[in-house]
Amino acid sequence: MSLKRDVDKTTTTLTIPMIDTRKPSFPRRLSHALLWLLLAGLTIPALAQSVSAPTAVIAATVKETTWQDPVEALGTLRADESVTLSSTVTGTIDAFNFDDGDAVSAGQWLVQLDDDEVQAELRAAEAVQRQRQSALDRAQQLQDRNLGVRATLEDNAALVQQSRAEIDALRARIADHRVRAPFAGSVGLRELSVGALVTPGTELVTLDKLDIMKLDFTVPATLLAVLHPGLTLEATTPGYPETIFRAKIAHLGTRIDPISRSLVVRAVLPNDDGRLRPGMLMEIHLAQPARSALTIPESALVPDGERQTVWKLGGLDEETPRVSRQEVTIGERRTGQVEILRGLDRGDRVVTHGTLKVRDGDAVDLIAVDPPASRIEDVLERQRRAMRSSATSSQPAPGTPD
Repeated sequence: MSLKRDVDKTTTTLTIPMIDTRKPSFPRRLSHALLWLLLAGLTIPALAQSVSAPTAVIAATVKETTWQDPVEALGTLRADESVTLSSTVTGTIDAFNFDDGDAVSAGQWLVQLDDDEVQAELRAAEAVQRQRQSALDRAQQLQDRNLGVRATLEDNAALVQQSRAEIDALRARIADHRVRAPFAGSVGLRELSVGALVTPGTELVTLDKLDIMKLDFTVPATLLAVLHPGLTLEATTPGYPETIFRAKIAHLGTRIDPISRSLVVRAVLPNDDGRLRPGMLMEIHLAQPARSALTIPESALVPDGERQTVWKLGGLDEETPRVSRQEVTIGERRTGQVEILRGLDRGDRVVTHGTLKVRDGDAVDLIAVDPPASRIEDVLERQRRAMRSSATSSQPAPGTPD
């Protein structure tokens, strides 16, 4: 449709007869003059209305699109495996076998406590065992030659077994003085120094397995039907605002909170580069199964108190369409789009630019329909140039849509 409409200039010549008050026909001529003035007063506004041009607007078509309702939640990262290693005995620290943040292997010893006293007890127990073993060997030789007493042999064997048990207990105590990594991971910061006295329960070092992270978050129990292990979700964190992390749901909680009616969900995500840390806050974006929905651009909405309305185009088969206010019921929103539940049908057209310049029943000049977002500014600029050109030639032109 042309952005400029030519409006024929209309010239009205109004001739008022001269009034001669000296003639006896003065009252009749006066009534004729008043009639002419009345007709001129009615004609001039009508001409002004016919000259005014329709308001230029941009419209969008109500479309049926695929819609996915987003679910947003906040979650906290946890290490795949995490432990704080503590002392189980009383003693002083002899040595450390790690530096801050080191990657350690499973079974690697990390902290050595002073075990001199236990080592001495072990050597004494081993000496007793050797003595008892010698007595057992002599008793066995006599028994083999039928010279010994069977009971003596059995007593010596029992003493040897007792010594072995005592040695095993002492070796276990010695092992308690050397703290080892239960799994491969990364150690935290060292807070103690060599020579520090520790007691049972004293925290020595933290150990976390960071190659895989667990992400725990809660969602409404109403989503239980659409959640399942293996479902992919996206997560972001303020620490890396430009990065989108993808995770998969691993497990669903077995209980629903009776107060919040929410369910705990655990997802796992790889962390091969080690950027993620336990305790980080993550924002989860989860898309529900796709459905069909009627949508329009958000710019078409015209709030009216607590209602939402649009300017609906009618008479599209005519040369000059007109607008009417239509109340709508909206659903979910997403960037630049809004779902329409009631009030519009597929294929209807609504005003998206120019909503502040039209009134109910106004004729409009439809300058574009469903233009790409990148071209809207070009359409508006062309309209502005047309207006300036019309102003220069003293011809009326449609207004520019907002």
